[in-house]
Amino acid sequence: MGFDEKLLQEYYADSPDDISLEDVDMARVPRHVSIIMDGNGRWATARGLDRSQGHVAGVESLREAVTTSVRLGFDVLSVYAFSTENWKRPQREVNLLMHLFATTLVKELPLFHQENVRLRFLGDLEALPEETRLVFQRGLDETADHTGMVFALAVNYGSRAEIARAARELAAEVAAGEREAGSIDADAISDHLYTKGLPDPDLLIRTSGELRLSNYLLWQLAYSEFYVTDTYWPDFTRWDMLRAVRSFQARDRRFGGVK
Repeated sequence: MGFDEKLLQEYYADSPDDISLEDVDMARVPRHVSIIMDGNGRWATARGLDRSQGHVAGVESLREAVTTSVRLGFDVLSVYAFSTENWKRPQREVNLLMHLFATTLVKELPLFHQENVRLRFLGDLEALPEETRLVFQRGLDETADHTGMVFALAVNYGSRAEIARAARELAAEVAAGEREAGSIDADAISDHLYTKGLPDPDLLIRTSGELRLSNYLLWQLAYSEFYVTDTYWPDFTRWDMLRAVRSFQARDRRFGGVK
């Protein structure tokens, strides 16, 4: 995606001492940035608040991340919002998250229209409450014609389940005589993942300092650069995104080869 120089300069005015817009090469920003948004509960607990307040605060950071990604010219921003394992959390917290998904999406639709953002979902949405599914479908319908950045929200997503689903679909095609087993290669598998048609992430950001993938995009992250920050997600700002991009641009990406 392109970027608006004037908007970008205004957006990144008043920089902190350690980072500024001049520290990144706008010609080499990653196409696809993916984020594991972690630390909402710990952010709230550290402040003596209920965990639910951390999730509410995390919505504000996500709004800023979307705007920041548009300003920086990313093609895709994907975020890990709710995993297949998150159903194990207390029912009250799960209910709150489902409600937040629905209400937040409705509230943010004007932003998606303003920024020409196209919405996409990764994961099995059939298990979600009807209210949430209907709102998600509304978001898909209303942004389907947008031509700007893709914002992909991973909800009820688990990478192992995604890969198993792709294997079942490919096996069914072989059984139906629609393809030869020998034709199944990496591209065929990619075409049966939720991320079909999207570039693999160039950069994965994980907040709160955890050093694991948590069953997220295991196939797609094969050659992604990782950036881990101790910052809890509700405290993640446009400046943290700039720090991550600066770190990405300092890497020597060889993709298994030698330079």
